Amino acid sequence: MRPACALLGLCCLIRSITGRPAGDFCSQDLISGAKPGFPTTIKTNDPGVLRAARHTVEWFNNCTNDIFLFKESHINRALVQIVKGLKYMLDVEIGRTTCKKTGHPCLDNCDFQTNSTLKQTFGCYSEVWVIPWLHKYEVPVLRCH
Repeated sequence: MRPACALLGLCCLIRSITGRPAGDFCSQDLISGAKPGFPTTIKTNDPGVLRAARHTVEWFNNCTNDIFLFKESHINRALVQIVKGLKYMLDVEIGRTTCKKTGHPCLDNCDFQTNSTLKQTFGCYSEVWVIPWLHKYEVPVLRCH
């Protein structure tokens, strides 16, 4: 936050001395084109997106009575919005794995079901709110079909 405040202070100082902004210097976006409050498309392989997708699946697994765990199989689209933290909006496909919930395994070690009677996938839209400085993740919206 301090670099942003210093940049703003420098812009104000230049403006007060010259009576005008310093060229394009003050009009540049401070965070690579992302503006607070506006959703921006982000790469689906971004580490933050991957963590948000994993939290989506963990939330889904906690909300279902299925004996098997699900995990993300493909992220179709991802948006991020700068709010009080980051809000990821994901269109993600999840699939049933061979791991049972009672085993509490790491999802990275779980393979997807290949048995046609047990194989199941869902398309989900989720919103994951991340507050990095509190190490907090919330999934206020999760819709799967």
